Amino acid sequence: MTQRHEKPEILHTEIVAKSRLFQIEQVHLKFSNGVERQYERMKGGSRGAVMIVPIHDGKLLLASEYAAGTDNYELGFPKGLIDPGETAIEAANRELQEEIGFGSHKLTLLKELSLAPGYFSSKMQIFVAEQLYPSRLEGDEPEPIDIIPWPLTDWQALLDNADFSESRSVSALFLTQQYLASTEQTK
Repeated sequence: MTQRHEKPEILHTEIVAKSRLFQIEQVHLKFSNGVERQYERMKGGSRGAVMIVPIHDGKLLLASEYAAGTDNYELGFPKGLIDPGETAIEAANRELQEEIGFGSHKLTLLKELSLAPGYFSSKMQIFVAEQLYPSRLEGDEPEPIDIIPWPLTDWQALLDNADFSESRSVSALFLTQQYLASTEQTK
């Protein structure tokens, strides 16, 4: 990790808005050159989240789920928050079972991603799930999630699908391709 400057000093923070899910915090900063600025950021929980790329019988298992932010059904990979007392790998396996009805005997962490780090502190751990087995847990979704099997060999066409637009899912797809290429080379 490279850091070119000394981190700014936090002079003051204040919650300026709050909802059931989010808090917006105003942060008054003083930079090492003496310049002071105010920023706003979403103050998130420290639990973190997971996204899982499930691979079963040569297919990616995608979830089609309503997204209030875009007012559209988005195609992406299963995801969710890490529950208190739960590890990221436990959360990944639970979310798989809740959202697509499969558990995994082999979960591999690909990378931890941030989303808009200028505004959010939240991190998401991306896993690939292999060696799937049928297993369903009750989730908290308001309606059943449609599962869309997508041929792994046709992954590039997925990028052309207008409903597959979430940056974290696109990143997870590329990370999965890199992972699969490296595991193929070691065989």
